[in-house]
Amino acid sequence: MIYFDNAATSFPKAPGVSEAMAAFLARDAANPGRAGHRMAVAAERMLDDTRLKLTRLFDGADPSRMVFALNGTDALNMAIKGVLGPLAGKGAHAITTVLEHNSVSRPLQAMADAGAIELTRVTCDDQGFVDPDDIHKAITPSTKLIVITHASNVLGTIQDAVAIGQVAREHGVLFCLDAAQTAGVVPVSIEQMNIDLLAFPGHKSLLGPTGTGGLYVGEHCPAPGNGDTNHLRPWREGGTGGDSSTPTQPAIYPYYLEGGTPNTVGIAGLAAGVDYLSKQDTTQLLAHEQALVAKIIERLASDDRFTVYGSLDATKHVGTVSINIQGYEASDAGSILDDSFEIAVRPGLHCAPYAHRRLGTFPSGTVRISPGPFNTEGELDTLLDALDQIAG
Repeated sequence: MIYFDNAATSFPKAPGVSEAMAAFLARDAANPGRAGHRMAVAAERMLDDTRLKLTRLFDGADPSRMVFALNGTDALNMAIKGVLGPLAGKGAHAITTVLEHNSVSRPLQAMADAGAIELTRVTCDDQGFVDPDDIHKAITPSTKLIVITHASNVLGTIQDAVAIGQVAREHGVLFCLDAAQTAGVVPVSIEQMNIDLLAFPGHKSLLGPTGTGGLYVGEHCPAPGNGDTNHLRPWREGGTGGDSSTPTQPAIYPYYLEGGTPNTVGIAGLAAGVDYLSKQDTTQLLAHEQALVAKIIERLASDDRFTVYGSLDATKHVGTVSINIQGYEASDAGSILDDSFEIAVRPGLHCAPYAHRRLGTFPSGTVRISPGPFNTEGELDTLLDALDQIAG
């Protein structure tokens, strides 16, 4: 199988990931923080080491504010419901965009439908970019949260997070960045981008296993227990191991948001993925993916049998591009690539229906091609030849 579905999850994983998971299971797979024996201590140390690696990767200041999550969706729910949940009070206003994944759109829309918040969804231009000035114009005195994707999972277009973060900071609004498509391949600086809440999965460009992710809670988010009623609320509550006496979640990060046993074996694999990336030139990894996207655009954009969506400038993409083939539903084209050519792509709506409505591709969607760091020019040539045969 030739794999071009890295926007869903990376494959293969980084060298060392499976070995790290197997070693952890064989040696240290105790419950961290729940006991004082050496295996539990070793498991807790591994978690702390991984928090530090991730905090450094994203230019954060405090590893204790790096909260482990089950995936990007879990991290986004922590952020969105933590800021805008029932105790935040009715009338709070949130701003998002048409480019968002359902992990942002659905919790926000559900809260809006329930009358808990007011919601503004800012559009994008024909190239797939959100204008930071449109975010600025949408801010009201009641705005509490701005949530945007760093790069569209449909179009691959990288948004101007620096400018949007600056707008948020100038207005005293919390800024949540969904780095699902960028964490590990596009530089993300919590400080330079004025990010208050950074949500990311571990299984995409961080090259770790599924079931991993994180939420970094910046210092501009009020800390629990300091008397500020606007502090983040826990998304889930339960055991923390280190403090079993308090009647509610202990008001200290990261345990305040980490109820329950973490996915220790997955985090051990995630740490190995981050270690691998630390030894690479990530600018070259991004350039490699952009070069493959450029070749797709160059071959297909001038061919009337194909439609290429969004920006035709590959340097403004992560490793993702969406197309359609004249005369084919996206799902049919994806099935032919799978069944006849053993090539994996992702047809459909990609959990981003508002983006497809904006593109005019709803409800059938597009064929999304997402090369990763381990794809080769030869594999891409095989894909392009297969597309030519299908279109012919």
